[in-house]
Formats: sequence, structure tokens, C-alpha cells
Amino acid sequence: MYVDAYPLILGILILIASLISLRTGLAVAIIEIILGAIAGNLGILQPEAWMVYIASFGGILLTFLAGTEVDTDLMRSKFKESFLIGLSSFLLPFIGVFLFTFYILIWNLQASLIAATALSTTSVAVIYSVLVETGLSKTELGKLLMAATFITDMSTAVVLSILFIKPTIYTVLFIVVSLGVIVLAAQFSKWFFNNPKLKDKVVEPEIKYVFLLLLIFVYFANLGNGQAVLPAFLMGLLMSKHFTETSCTKMVNRRLRTVAYAVITPVFFIVGGLKVSAPLIIGALGLFAIFFAIKIISKFAGVYFLAKKYIPNGSMYTTLLMSTGLTFGTIASVFGLNAGYITQVQYSVLVGVVIASAVIPTFIAQKWFMPVHSEDLVEFGKK
Repeated sequence: MYVDAYPLILGILILIASLISLRTGLAVAIIEIILGAIAGNLGILQPEAWMVYIASFGGILLTFLAGTEVDTDLMRSKFKESFLIGLSSFLLPFIGVFLFTFYILIWNLQASLIAATALSTTSVAVIYSVLVETGLSKTELGKLLMAATFITDMSTAVVLSILFIKPTIYTVLFIVVSLGVIVLAAQFSKWFFNNPKLKDKVVEPEIKYVFLLLLIFVYFANLGNGQAVLPAFLMGLLMSKHFTETSCTKMVNRRLRTVAYAVITPVFFIVGGLKVSAPLIIGALGLFAIFFAIKIISKFAGVYFLAKKYIPNGSMYTTLLMSTGLTFGTIASVFGLNAGYITQVQYSVLVGVVIASAVIPTFIAQKWFMPVHSEDLVEFGKK
């Protein structure tokens, strides 16, 4: 009798990643991606439909949680800084990759635009995970970093939608439903979280309530050929004050984060690693190295000097984390492959670069540029 061993293998990898992370001090997201890549290329684990769905939901959940960590008052007061850093983080890599692929590699227009979109992203999931693990999510540096990341990813999503996605009546329905859910959640979630009949119950109705809202985004996004991550982030952003107002809502946020990090988000990162095809990347290693260099150099050009001006105590750390990619880069690559705009080799190289950018800059940032004086970072926006 055939027994599917993948759930067991996945559980082992999740635990091993946690233990390695605790031992080395590296973000668990990095370890999970690496273990996923190793397991996938050794044939130990392959993505199944249920894993891909959980991973997709994990990315949306992480994006929502990242939104709840953004200080809306700080975002308003530091809008210029976050907007300039976020837009430059998107624009320079997009232009650089497009010019290289279109004029040097002589790719067609659609393939060049897909590559430019995929490599211009910044991973809000990776950044959020790292900031939470390092305790920087509560600092102004962490909050500004997440706000800038949102600007980058919003730019990516807008460009992808304008250039490639053909709107239908279901796209309009997705937008309308998303806006309705966001407005209602921002208005009424406070009542739900503070309802004495619901709080401190073993069935965790508050967490199920948040999951239901996110699943609504997922359903209508699939129906309307859209992406659920943007409305998820916006909802988290508008609900952020609900999670900090009382001890009860703070507890809800901690429990939600615990559930996410226990199983759901590890699947997201491991499945991301499974998408790396070592043979295809090795076969196009020169192109892989050039793409990675263009992404990192253009990200530095777009972020470092602005970060040096606005975040002097964490400019290199900010630049390295803004160089990461994962969710939107993979989404753009998958879209290009399914639509026939790029080949399997082009897809593998792009996804390989996206995932490498999630690991290497994060490792360097944590190893050599980790901010030491967190109390200084809390105060930098007030100076």
C-alpha cells in the first residue's frame, strides 16, 4: 500500500530548520529555503497541490502580519522617505534588467518585461520574518523598512497588472469585494477582538476570523486573475492599531503569529526552495550570475544612497534586506511561464535568482551588518 511520506518529511525539515536557526542565529526563513532547495534537488520532496496551496496562503498570511506591524502614524510622517526608497528599489532594477534582456540578450518584449518585473521585487515575507526574529519589527527602522517594501511590491503588482493582466468582470468583482472586506474589517474587527464572549477561548475564534478574511481574498483573487497579497497587506495596515490597543488584542496578535510560524509559513519558504532546479541553473550559470549581479547592483543604486540619507544608522542593513525577493518575483515568473512569455529555462533562472536573493543578502545582512544599538534605531526618526 502506497503511503505518502511527504507530510512526514516536511515536518522533519520544519523542525530541523528551527534547530539550525537557533544554533546559528540565522533567520529560520533562510534555512527553510535552503533545506527546501536541497530536498527538491535530491528528489526527497516535491511540491504537491496541498503544499502549494498552504504555501500560497502562508505568503498571504505573512504579508498580512507585516501590515499589522507598520506604524501608520510613522508611515504618514515618513511617507516621503518610505516612498522614495520603495520606488527607487523597484524602478532601477526594473530598468536595468529590461535593458539587459531586451538589448543585450535580444529577448522579446514580453519576456524582457517579465524578467524586469520578477527581479525588481522585494520580499515583504522575508523582511518581516527577519525583523520579527531579530526584534527590529518594533523599531522605526523596521517599520519604515516594511513601508518601503510595500511601495516596491505595490509598484511591481501595478506594473504586472497594467502590462499583462486582461481585466474582466471578475477582476472588478475582486477589487470591489477586497475594498469592502478591508473597510469592514478596519471598522468592526476591534469589536470582534474585544468581545468578552469570544476572547480567551480554546477554539480561537479571532484567528479563524482573520483566516476567513484572507481566504475571501484568495478566492476572489483566483476568480478575478488578481493577487491577494496586496489587499492582505492593506487590511493588516488598517487593522494594525487594533492589535496594539489592548492586552487582549496584543494576545490575539501573538497567538496568530504563533500559529503562522509553527506550520504555515515554514511551508511557504520550503516550497519556495523546492522551485529551484539546480541542473537548469547550472546549465545557464553565466546568465544566472549576471542576473543576480544586475539585481543586487541596481538595488544598491536605488536604495543605499537614500537609506544613507534617511536611515544613517542602518543604511547597509536596509539596502541588503531591500535586495531580497521571493513572493512577487515568483508570482511574476510563474505568470510568465504559464502565459508562454518565457521558457522553462528562463523561468528556472529567474526563480533561482529570486530565491538566491532571498538567501544571500539576508545572510550577509545578519552576519555582518546587523544593527547593534536597537535603542538608537528606535530614535532615528525623531532626530
